[in-house]
Amino acid sequence: MFSKILVANRGEIAVRIIRACKELGVRTVGVYSEADKDSLHAQLADESLCIGGPKPQDSYLNISAIISAAEITDSDAIHPGYGFLAENAHFAEVCESCGIKFIGPTPENIRTMGDKIQARRIMRKHSIPVIPGSLDPVNTKEDALKLAQKLQYPVIIKAAAGGGGRGMRICHSDVRLISAFITAQSEAEVAFGNSCVYVEKYLHEPRHIEIQIVADNYGNIVHLGERDCSIQRRYQKLIEETPSPAVDARLRKKLGEYAIKGAKAINYSNVGTMEFLLDAKTHKVYFMEMNTRIQVEHPVTEEVTGIDLVKLQIQLAAGQKLNLKQDKIKLKNHAIECRINAEDPEHDFIPSPGKIEFLYQPGGLGIRVDTHIYSGYTIPSHYDSLIAKLIVRKKTRQECIDVLKRALEEFMIDPVKTTIGFYRRVIEDSEFVKGNYNTHFLEKFLEENREE
Repeated sequence: MFSKILVANRGEIAVRIIRACKELGVRTVGVYSEADKDSLHAQLADESLCIGGPKPQDSYLNISAIISAAEITDSDAIHPGYGFLAENAHFAEVCESCGIKFIGPTPENIRTMGDKIQARRIMRKHSIPVIPGSLDPVNTKEDALKLAQKLQYPVIIKAAAGGGGRGMRICHSDVRLISAFITAQSEAEVAFGNSCVYVEKYLHEPRHIEIQIVADNYGNIVHLGERDCSIQRRYQKLIEETPSPAVDARLRKKLGEYAIKGAKAINYSNVGTMEFLLDAKTHKVYFMEMNTRIQVEHPVTEEVTGIDLVKLQIQLAAGQKLNLKQDKIKLKNHAIECRINAEDPEHDFIPSPGKIEFLYQPGGLGIRVDTHIYSGYTIPSHYDSLIAKLIVRKKTRQECIDVLKRALEEFMIDPVKTTIGFYRRVIEDSEFVKGNYNTHFLEKFLEENREE
């Protein structure tokens, strides 16, 4: 086991990693930007170092500063969390070359699955269904037009190195495709330093289902069931749950087999997530992408399996063998997570940084809050607006919703604006209660509420 781990992140995930390390008896180093000097993770870590200015590129994306901090503190491993450098193959390579263990998959794993086109090719080669579309980069608008006409509209243009909705454009006609193609290429270049895009068939109102996988360095791999991440706004997940209301035991088994087969195809190690789209009309599933890191929504899987994924990440990186057997993994109970963001839903979800004067967190059996905020804490304006995750676990989905409603009513953060009240309205929607939702649910929900 490692003696000291540097946590190369901030916010709630940094706190989550520090907690896991403490329980494993591992010392921690927290790095922080000038804007995060009062952040909770900097206070909870055994050692803390400032690594730069408020802008991410000056601190949390500053590879040399992070490596220097690890060397100065004699850290033998780095945990990247999610976001920032978590899926940066170059960073993983630098860690390796400096004799510091990167807690995550290999640089090759990250690079391979970070290229969405290459990932699609690999999956198709191993008989895992992918959404109909190009298996090579589409370099000209003429080629894009030919492919779109063959696939039939609507189609979607995606960045090969994309994520988070950047470099993506939905097209319903030739005219739209031509303008969108150029825009998507430019956006991809700016966001990822890679202008490559591809075109695939756009699925109408699918569900977004992901499978959690865990693999050791010795070829052992299992899946921990699915998460339904269909409640999204502008491709950003807001509510996640497991098990999915749309997935039965048969489909779960099929998805799990696909996920394991795909991971084995690239000799994957550590924790990762295979993401699929479920076509509501045909009930067919298609591989979409793989996330080679811990997910924001990992707590719902932990709650229904009883498996600590962050501890497991550390143990696997330290070379321990996986002691989980697929037939012994059971999904018990139901769990739902709401991402609490410092945003104003009444004004197009504009970020709402500022000082928290009063904070009260909900409690009770089956309620978990992962957060880094506290009374008196000032939410900086430089980073993602996620400030907390509210997770509820109960025996049934309906019980989960009932307790979640009560927990959201108790959750108080003043005076900054948050999405707490917005979620109270969402979970009372009749279609959500029935489990009848897809990736366009929030779009329609917001439109209907504006009309009212």
